[in-house]
Amino acid sequence: MSVVAPDPVARVEALLEELERLDDPARATALDAVTALLDLYGEGLGRFVDHVAAHDDDGSLAGAVAADPLVAHLLLVHGLHPVPLRDRVLGALNDVRPYLESHGGNVELLGTEDGVVRLRLEGSCSGCPSSTMTLKLAIESAIYKAAPDVDRVEADGAPQEEAPLLQIELAGPSRGWTTPKGIAFTGNGPVLRRVDGADLVFVRVDGTQYAYRAICPGCGASLAAASLNGIQLACTTCDHRYDVRGAGRCLDAPQLHLQPVPLLVGEAGEVSLAVAG
Repeated sequence: MSVVAPDPVARVEALLEELERLDDPARATALDAVTALLDLYGEGLGRFVDHVAAHDDDGSLAGAVAADPLVAHLLLVHGLHPVPLRDRVLGALNDVRPYLESHGGNVELLGTEDGVVRLRLEGSCSGCPSSTMTLKLAIESAIYKAAPDVDRVEADGAPQEEAPLLQIELAGPSRGWTTPKGIAFTGNGPVLRRVDGADLVFVRVDGTQYAYRAICPGCGASLAAASLNGIQLACTTCDHRYDVRGAGRCLDAPQLHLQPVPLLVGEAGEVSLAVAG
């Protein structure tokens, strides 16, 4: 029987919590020892990064080292990450841009000052009732994974009443994304699948897959029996039609809007979904 190794970061955090519960002077001595070890490893990592920089003419070695999640975490703890914050954020946005463009939207990076990432949502993402969900599950998740040292994300173009600020913690796993099996299909759909306890409807238009919550916002009925005509997904209960490529906007009742689910297709064809939220 195979044994799954514990998460080293989680183990360290658990041990630190135990240290906090010790009585003085044992707690103070233990925390001093931990601090000294951090300083020691930080100094060693700093010298390591300097050596890499001195022999890495094209930056490929630094990028390969920083691509390891555990190494990247240690470098961030000591403020030594070799890839600038702006470059990491741009890389994260490029990862989710195909999803945004598939729904007629886009995102522009306005700046990364003092740990705050400033974005502008464009196209269907701007002012869209679902843009907060898109921001939270697609854009924030990608930024959080690539740059956990970001303090806050601000987005122009998000609905004002839904608060454009998103808080991002320093450490922790990427949130919200799952890669279920058996999602890819060859037809255009619609196809109903249950993922993480949620009923989703999948369709394909011009070779691009889309996923939406399988509930019609007009009548509340399931979209399991919905029909697809070109880019239009029609509810067979109330006949409302929704623009699949336009982030689910209703074509005959502008106040209605399907809830899109961020969907990314990997190089191997695997489908990842951000269902939570």
